[in-house]
Amino acid sequence: MTMNERKTIDLDQGWEFMQKGITKLKNILEGQPEPQFSSEDYMMLYTTIYNMCTQKPPHDYSQQLYDKYRESFEEYITSTVLPSLREKHDEFMLRELVKRWSNHKVMVRWLSRFFHYLDRYFIARRSLPALHEVGLTCFRDLVYLELNGKVRDAVISLIDQEREGEQIDRALLKNVLDIFVEIGMGQMDSYENDFEAAMLKDTAAYYSRKASNWILEDSCPDYMLKAEECLKREKDRVSHYLHSSSESKLLEKVQHELLSVYATQLLEKEHSGCHALLRDDKVEDLSRMYRLFSKIPKGLDPVSSIFKQHVTAEGTALVKQAEDAASNKKADKKDVVGLQEQVFVRKVIELHDKYLAYVNECFMNHTLFHKALKEAFEVFCNKGVGGSSSAELLATFCDNILKKGGSEKLSDEAIEETLEKVVKLLAYISDKDLFAEFYSSVVVTDLTLARENQTNFEDYLGNNPNANPGIDLTVTVLTTGFWPSYKSFDLNLPAEMVKCVEVFREFYQTKTKHRKLTWIYSLGTCNINGKFEPKTMELIVTTYQVFCWKNISGWYLSPLRDCTTGMQNCFEMQIPLPPVDEKKKVIEDVDKDRRYAIDASIVRIMKSRKVLGHQQLVMECVEQLGRMFKPDFKAIKKRIEDLITRDYLERDKDNPNLFRYLA
Repeated sequence: MTMNERKTIDLDQGWEFMQKGITKLKNILEGQPEPQFSSEDYMMLYTTIYNMCTQKPPHDYSQQLYDKYRESFEEYITSTVLPSLREKHDEFMLRELVKRWSNHKVMVRWLSRFFHYLDRYFIARRSLPALHEVGLTCFRDLVYLELNGKVRDAVISLIDQEREGEQIDRALLKNVLDIFVEIGMGQMDSYENDFEAAMLKDTAAYYSRKASNWILEDSCPDYMLKAEECLKREKDRVSHYLHSSSESKLLEKVQHELLSVYATQLLEKEHSGCHALLRDDKVEDLSRMYRLFSKIPKGLDPVSSIFKQHVTAEGTALVKQAEDAASNKKADKKDVVGLQEQVFVRKVIELHDKYLAYVNECFMNHTLFHKALKEAFEVFCNKGVGGSSSAELLATFCDNILKKGGSEKLSDEAIEETLEKVVKLLAYISDKDLFAEFYSSVVVTDLTLARENQTNFEDYLGNNPNANPGIDLTVTVLTTGFWPSYKSFDLNLPAEMVKCVEVFREFYQTKTKHRKLTWIYSLGTCNINGKFEPKTMELIVTTYQVFCWKNISGWYLSPLRDCTTGMQNCFEMQIPLPPVDEKKKVIEDVDKDRRYAIDASIVRIMKSRKVLGHQQLVMECVEQLGRMFKPDFKAIKKRIEDLITRDYLERDKDNPNLFRYLA
């Protein structure tokens, strides 16, 4: 029989055959004894649908079959699925739902295959919902819409049970919540609106109850331990059965109820809050505090504020101790700037080491805590002690360290490390220019002593005829640390120069036996008489260039470096700070330099801006100069007045607080 002669299948006859296949599928889903579909069974069912859809009108039953496909699901759900779900409750209802949803997806898959020809042609031409979508929509409209509220409440109840320490079937919850996701057919609306919103509300209520009890009963560390554990467990719940999109929203609810609501109360607990943790060096608890409060909006602001208050108080206490000690020394008529001030700087360095480690380790290098540390140290590092400014104290400390390693007799490596720490402290000093002026006077003192040393050497040679070096020799001995570092290389010196070195070493050992001289030949120079026919020329060359010449008649060597290795520990020569009158001169010089700097800053600003108000001019000037010193507002005002008298600026006739630049 050809295609044209194919027997027409009427709707009732064809559907009766299809109904048998559908009934067999239902029996399989219900667990009744029924053989599985063979390939022949599948082909017969598919072919029947194909034939009924390709017959000539009015026997093309595509629309009717499409409707009956949907009716098959509706009949099965109404007669079998819903009754089985309605008779069960709580966890049992959830298990039945998971089973029915799984069966329903199998039914959709098989029936979609049987009716596949509809999907390929009829549905595509009519722009109708696909067979798979129709099947899922039937379950959504008949089952999900009726039961989702009960399902949601049952799931939330199980979650709360787990929060209370009970064991629950996590796999069951995962399967149930997958239904909320899958029923949305690519959208998350069902999961978010029908489950997540209620779950988050319940979570907030649950932790609100817990927090209200814990905040009264527990210390700050104990409370934080519980909060951290709760957050960990909620995150764990997401990974096991909640959808991943819930994680941030869930944790936000928990953090709000446990931390945001009680932040102030928790941080300020009298015997265990943030102040107490800092006081008692509870590093682990402080790290936990950072981890927790960094997750809530503005959570670190109060923590960093307390940290700043604590560091400021500790530093201010050190200042008071040093001030009291300095006052006692004045009464005893001892040196004003001495050992006690050195101890003070050392304690400030130790304080900075300690709390910088807190910033880097406990507070994860967060900029907020770096700022708090900076502002705290700026408060007390700019306080004077015993009549000496902080800039002078730091310069004194550096002087002491570089000369003899300080009272601790530090190694070269330790000196280097200590100086690096002083540099960090210098960043907090507002009078950096004053520090530079004091410290430069130490370098000048070093050069003065070097000249005295050369004079003593010449006296030594005059008093010891046997110690004649044979060459005019000038040596500059400088202190390591005050000057840039240079590498030292060993040279096989000519005999004449070897004798020079030995003579100077013997002289130097008469002054001290604990210091090591390192000769920096790269900085040395020699005067050489070069015999060129018909005349002799005097050449000034480096020490290295000497080895190119054979006829040597005169020498001039300079300089030598005192590059102490260990000898700093026994440095007996005390290089004093500038005396009082020199100290006064230093301060006067700095004041003069500052006046010039303020004038230059004002002119730069006004040249750029042309017209500017008094307040803004002062603020911009402070900002420009703040890197070297903190200019006084009165000083700036005085310099403005001076510039007006010198015709650099003029006041506005109508507004005396407005200035104009005069080109």
